[in-house]
Amino acid sequence: MSEKDLKDTQPHPVGETQPTPAKEDAQPRPAETKFPRWMAAVAVVLVLIIGALAGYGSGMGQRYEAQSTQVAGQLQEQLDLGIQKMNAGQYDLARQHFEFIIQNDPDFPGVMEAYTELLLRMQISPTPTASLTPSHTATPDLRGADAIYANIRAAMSVRDWDSALLNLDNLRKTDPTYKTAEVDGLYYLALRMRGVYKIILTEGETCQDINLEGGIYDMTRAERFGTLDALAQSLRTYARLYLIGSSYWDQDWVKAQDFFAQVMAGYPDLMDSSCMTATERWRFATIKYAEQLLAAGDTCGAEEQFNLAFTVLSLKNEEFYPTATEVSILCDGGEGGGGEEPTPEGTLAETPTPFAAPETTPTQ
Repeated sequence: MSEKDLKDTQPHPVGETQPTPAKEDAQPRPAETKFPRWMAAVAVVLVLIIGALAGYGSGMGQRYEAQSTQVAGQLQEQLDLGIQKMNAGQYDLARQHFEFIIQNDPDFPGVMEAYTELLLRMQISPTPTASLTPSHTATPDLRGADAIYANIRAAMSVRDWDSALLNLDNLRKTDPTYKTAEVDGLYYLALRMRGVYKIILTEGETCQDINLEGGIYDMTRAERFGTLDALAQSLRTYARLYLIGSSYWDQDWVKAQDFFAQVMAGYPDLMDSSCMTATERWRFATIKYAEQLLAAGDTCGAEEQFNLAFTVLSLKNEEFYPTATEVSILCDGGEGGGGEEPTPEGTLAETPTPFAAPETTPTQ
C-alpha cells in the first residue's frame, strides 16, 4: 500500500477542517439596491390621487347622465304642450312653452321648428278687417305690389328669410304705403328669425354657418319695427358676451374665463365659427389660468383652477392630469419630482395651444 493510500485510511484529528470544494460556475452576488422610502410615499400618493380623479370623473359622468335624462323628459313634455296650445290657437301660451325650452336647451330637437311655425302663424295668419264703404275714387293698380307680397308670404312659409327680406325691400320701393303695418310686422319677423338662426346652430348646418355678429345686427335692425321678445334679447346679449370673451382669447385668460363663465351659465353650447362652445372655451381658459398661477409659484391657486376645469367632463383633460397631480402634491407640501423645485418648463406651459384666436367677422 502506498503512503498516499495509507494516509487516506487514517482518522483525522478533531477540529481539523476539511477543505470544501469550490462550486463550479458560482456567480458573485450583486449588491442590494435600497428603494428610498420617500419614493414609495410619493408613489402611494400618486396612486391615491389618480384613483380619486378617476372615481370623481366616473361619478360626475353618471350624475350628469341622469340629470340630462330627467331634463330631456321635462323639455319634451313642454314641447308637446306647446304644440297642443299652438294647434288650439292659444299662441301666447304656446310661446311660453317654446321659449322655456330654448332658454334651457336651444338645440333640443324640434323646438326651433315649432317656435318658427308659431311666429309665422302669429304674424301672417289672416285677420278679419272691417269692410270700407265703396268710394268713387279710382282704384290704384296694385297688381305689382300684390305679386311681390305673395312672394313674401311664400318665402316666409318656407323660412327663406333672405328671399323674404329682399322682396320686402322691393315692395317698399314699389309702393311705400302698401299694407304698411303688416309689412312692418313681416320685416320684424324676418329680421328677428334670421338673427336667431345666425346665432343658434340648427339642423343641417355646420358651425361654420354661425355668424354671431350678423345675428346681433339683424336683431338690432328688427328693433326698428318692434320690441324684441325676451328670447331674442337674451340671445343677443349672450352673443355679445361671447364676442367680448373671444377678444381676450390668448391675451387675458382671467377675463376670457370670466366672460365665458357668464355665457356658459345661459347658453353653454353657444359657439362661433371656430366650433368652440362657451363651455369648452371656459374650460380651456381656466386651464391656461392655472398655468399662469403655476408659473408664478402659486401651486394651491393652480390646483384650484385645475379642479374647476376638470368639472367639465372632457377627454382633453387627460393630458393635463399629470401636471395637476404634481401641483396637488406640491400644494399639500409633498416632495414630488425627486425633491427638486418645479419649474414651468416641462409642464403645461410648453403645451401648444390647440385653438387659434377666432377672427373677427366684419359687421354686416
